[in-house]
Amino acid sequence: MSDTQNASSAPEWEQRFRAPRVSLPDWAEDAPDRSLFVSNATGTYELYAWDRAGGRQRQVTDRPNGTTDGVLTPDGSDIWWFSDTDGDEFGVWMRQPFDGAQGDDEPAAPGLDASYPAGLAIGRDGTAVIGRSTDEEGTTVHVVRPSEAPVEIYRHRESAGVGDLSHDGTLIALEHTEHGDAMHSALRVVRPDGSTVAELDDTEGGTKELGLAVLGFAPVAGDTRLLVGHQRRGRWEPMIWDPVAGTETDLPIDLPGDVGAEWYPDGSALLVEHSFEARSELWRYEPGAKEPVRVATPAGTVSGATARPDGTVEYLWSSAALPPVVRSTTGAVVLDPPGPKAPASVPVEDAWVEGPGGRIHALVQRPATGDGPFPTVFEIHGGPTWHDSDAFASGPAAWVDHGFAVVRVNYRGSTGYGRAWTDALKHRVGLIELEDIAAVRDWAVKSGLADPVQLVLAGGSWGGYLTLLGLGTQPDAWALGLAAVPVADYVTAYHDEMEALKAMDRTLLGGTPEEVPERFEASSPLTYVDAVRAPVYISAGVNDPRCPIRQVENYVDRLKARDAVHEVYRYDAGHGSLVVEERIKQVRLELDFALRHLGRG
Repeated sequence: MSDTQNASSAPEWEQRFRAPRVSLPDWAEDAPDRSLFVSNATGTYELYAWDRAGGRQRQVTDRPNGTTDGVLTPDGSDIWWFSDTDGDEFGVWMRQPFDGAQGDDEPAAPGLDASYPAGLAIGRDGTAVIGRSTDEEGTTVHVVRPSEAPVEIYRHRESAGVGDLSHDGTLIALEHTEHGDAMHSALRVVRPDGSTVAELDDTEGGTKELGLAVLGFAPVAGDTRLLVGHQRRGRWEPMIWDPVAGTETDLPIDLPGDVGAEWYPDGSALLVEHSFEARSELWRYEPGAKEPVRVATPAGTVSGATARPDGTVEYLWSSAALPPVVRSTTGAVVLDPPGPKAPASVPVEDAWVEGPGGRIHALVQRPATGDGPFPTVFEIHGGPTWHDSDAFASGPAAWVDHGFAVVRVNYRGSTGYGRAWTDALKHRVGLIELEDIAAVRDWAVKSGLADPVQLVLAGGSWGGYLTLLGLGTQPDAWALGLAAVPVADYVTAYHDEMEALKAMDRTLLGGTPEEVPERFEASSPLTYVDAVRAPVYISAGVNDPRCPIRQVENYVDRLKARDAVHEVYRYDAGHGSLVVEERIKQVRLELDFALRHLGRG
């Protein structure tokens, strides 16, 4: 620990949130010394430009609720960033010169109204392909040439998005779910005039649940190869599809778990990102070779990686014990923000528990001192198609600092354990995940890790939804619940949420609330609210388009009606906050609520 940290009067858990962080820098394809990254250096997550050649960094955006979505043009001359209102995710793309200053912004596509973003690709001639989503129009895609009005080339009610634009700007790759399965996209490659070049669809009209994903066109002029992710062998892995030649090339990358990839800048090789059992690693594969070659990284989680023109690889790495750092395969730290470093936490332990749908993987952190059983927080991840990993997380570390064990469950629906595990939660949404959580809960108690009368169910987004649903369907299992930005009333949430999430809910539940009312009722926390006996803490963003505020208020009103023990914190942002002090405030409120109601305050 540094002298600066020793001098700090703030507890270590707060220091972890305040410590300056940076994302993996993105770089301009034709001007690799020009980079863009996100940092919380000012106390709010904002975009920063970095001139590597001159060593100059400057803050690009400065907004009360932060900014994280930005893209460099290929020549590095401009920065595009997405401007919404107080975290509502509804807005327009703005443009600022790389060598400019705050205030030099202008609308990047002035002919397009505000929308939810659905992908962006920018060509070398200044042409942009912009995906948009609105409740009224569904998804539209527009080609915007310099000084010309936008031209619509795609429209559909179901969700879709812009995947990539070829090096010469003649091909556009789209992901779409016109077949009605929002969990498994099909691909279409079109010309800038909207005419179709080729289709790739592994869903067979929606009857076969196999997804595809755009990973990127080859970064070479005249090369029409497209790197694609597919699920044909029960997991995500890459292949090369040439939509012009009509060829598909399988790659001999035989690694367990999910595999993604991106091109090296000269198109000669692929940088392979491999995720397996909550850890990740990097490999290099040259097309035509018999197998990939390992790229050395420490044990833990690589949250992003990119190959540079000189052949080196930069990656963002962390573990549950050690905070994130941007490293290079040369051994150097690429981008080290000034200021105190985040205090370390404790490492995770792996727990494998037999469950009703197969073996469940959970990650466990326990206090460094003392013996169990401990008061234990089950911190449930969002998504649901996501997974907890051996990566640094300030929230769980805060609970460990306060003497709690933390258990994170990669329930059915989580990624990284094969397609069948991810797709298993359909129709019995929420209930299946809670079966897995209950199995791990039983293991935690029987193993002596967890105190059975001091069990906390907690999570944000989908994790917040599972928290409220679990408190109602498993009322004897939990001492209290902490739900952040949750789905609380599934029917109202469906009607109020952004259109892309409506499509996902129709896929998960098999229809709309009007078509399958019994499924929405069975999966809605509101159905079971009168059975909740544990104290409940709820936090919600008033501008949240994903878990809208009205459905949270419906749930809270039911708690009030029977004088159930609960507290609600509403804040002026969207689906979470990008302001560091706001994040600290929310964790402090959760800690205070838990410690008071568990008699530990």
